[in-house]
Amino acid sequence: MHAPALVSSLFVLIWATGFVAARFVAPHAEAFTFVAIRVVGVAFVLIALALWRGARWPRDRAGWLHAGIAGVMMQGVYVIGVFWSVQHGLPAGIAALVGSLQPLLTAMLAGPALGERVSRRRWLGIGMGFSGALLVLAPKVGAPDAAGIPVPALAACLAAMVAMTAGTLWQKSRAGGADLLTNAAIQFVGAALLAVPVALLLGTGRFDGSAPLWAGLAWSILVNSVAGILLLLALIRRGAVAGVAALLFLVPPVSALMAYGLFGEALEPVQMGGMAIAILGVAIASRG
Repeated sequence: MHAPALVSSLFVLIWATGFVAARFVAPHAEAFTFVAIRVVGVAFVLIALALWRGARWPRDRAGWLHAGIAGVMMQGVYVIGVFWSVQHGLPAGIAALVGSLQPLLTAMLAGPALGERVSRRRWLGIGMGFSGALLVLAPKVGAPDAAGIPVPALAACLAAMVAMTAGTLWQKSRAGGADLLTNAAIQFVGAALLAVPVALLLGTGRFDGSAPLWAGLAWSILVNSVAGILLLLALIRRGAVAGVAALLFLVPPVSALMAYGLFGEALEPVQMGGMAIAILGVAIASRG
């Protein structure tokens, strides 16, 4: 396998494990507590990496503020929402699908928020994406059986996706020229400033200290977050910025396959078809 293809494949696999990790640690730690420890750990690692590499930090208060605000939404509200929703019964594959709708919502809001023109092809992709998502979600929303999708968990995941979209638009409009590594470090500092108080005020502090939990925490910090960001930097450095968005379309099916193998989470045929339509819609929308 060529190096670019290998990096791309690793990126998809690592990104997909984020939703599976949320499901994996759910029996061992309360969501708010786990996320607070996770984002603090990632912030420390990224700050150390940025200092080691001599990366460029923002020169004014506005640069720090904009990165921090984006981090509160992208790494704070989003991660908290995903982990809470999965811990409260949302299948990891469904959570990944909801997350994959973020580029579609961003495309819808790019016009009014950033003044960008949305083409007919992109609108077609947006329509397909939401139609596919409805096919996946509708059969199981609120169903009383074990395979049902709890409405509060789905609502939390949707809110997380909206927060990710808002953070992305804020980042693009206010901090687009920032250094990627230091910007990521500041984002996780902003996320920690949200996640820690939330954990102290709303969390139960449940953290059983078991080996699976420590393994999940280490994976979430070092692999899913830090390695994922470093692979993203490598892809961008190779000039594959446009291709990164396309790679995200592969995350929902990969997450669903992982969840099926690890936890027995399965999708009905109509849901699998809906997921394929949603992924195709995101792919079409991403090409403008």
